Amino acid sequence: MAKGRSGLTIALLIAVNLCGNANAQNIGQTNTGASDTAVGRSLEAPVNRLPQSQKWWWRDNWYEGGQLPVPTNYQVIERQTSYLNPSDDTEVPAIVYRPKKPGTYPAVLFQHGRRGLDELVQRLPRRLAARGFVVLAPNVYDARFIDKLPIEHLPETEGDVNAGIDHLLALPDVSTSKACLYSHTRGGFYTLKAAVKFKRQEKHIACYVSFYPHWVNPNKPEPVQVYRYDSDIDKLMLPTLVFIGEYDQYQRRRSIETAVKSMKEAGRDVRLIIYPGVGRGFDFRPPNVRTFADDLATKDSNQRTADFISKYLKPWKRP
Repeated sequence: MAKGRSGLTIALLIAVNLCGNANAQNIGQTNTGASDTAVGRSLEAPVNRLPQSQKWWWRDNWYEGGQLPVPTNYQVIERQTSYLNPSDDTEVPAIVYRPKKPGTYPAVLFQHGRRGLDELVQRLPRRLAARGFVVLAPNVYDARFIDKLPIEHLPETEGDVNAGIDHLLALPDVSTSKACLYSHTRGGFYTLKAAVKFKRQEKHIACYVSFYPHWVNPNKPEPVQVYRYDSDIDKLMLPTLVFIGEYDQYQRRRSIETAVKSMKEAGRDVRLIIYPGVGRGFDFRPPNVRTFADDLATKDSNQRTADFISKYLKPWKRP
């Protein structure tokens, strides 16, 4: 964040932008870019003169009556599991997160990114399970003896993620016949391949959610990393929700925003939300460096993810 601003000013800027306001330069204009939120750094109070019907985030019952949606909260339990990738019989370790309360719940597959499934990242599937889901988190790095933070991408890991979908949907505590995909960083590439390359979106997947996804094959040369996105994005037909931070890395933002814009032009159901005042990893940064903006963005994105997944899994509830 810029120095010299008071904490109150920063908080107000964050709060206003989180509500989807456009910056002062976009007064009276329709946001024609990729994002569904516009972020501005101007000290002038932002305004948004779009018709109320176009403000997707608007809620009359909050503005007029002060009513806030109440999150569903469950205590979460977890258990270790594993499954086989039938293409080469690799055993993939995984963690299942689910509400402690007995019963069945909708299915979500969470795929870690380049960090691997370490203690910081494990908070992400746990937080979503607390909203009322069974979340399977495969550890594809341990399965292949891959060190943390690898540079190169091993294509076989894509099949490990794909096999996890079958394992998830076969769990006895799952209540839906389809699952949703939830990921971050390089996990967004893995889940993209599971949906498109392995054709799971045609039968087993209901929606796709990713936080600051790496939508380029990590083995591609640098110009591709910066200026392109993976061609499977153009084949992704699932309802899609993407989150990034205002201060995410330029080469990541460029490919994400370009891909989302292309999806919108093709008429796909896709929304990109950019949170002001935060960078990459806002949802798992450790307590010693976390900011107020990190927590606001994390809580908001967690609830939006839960609402989004619930909406698209609802039609697929098992009898």
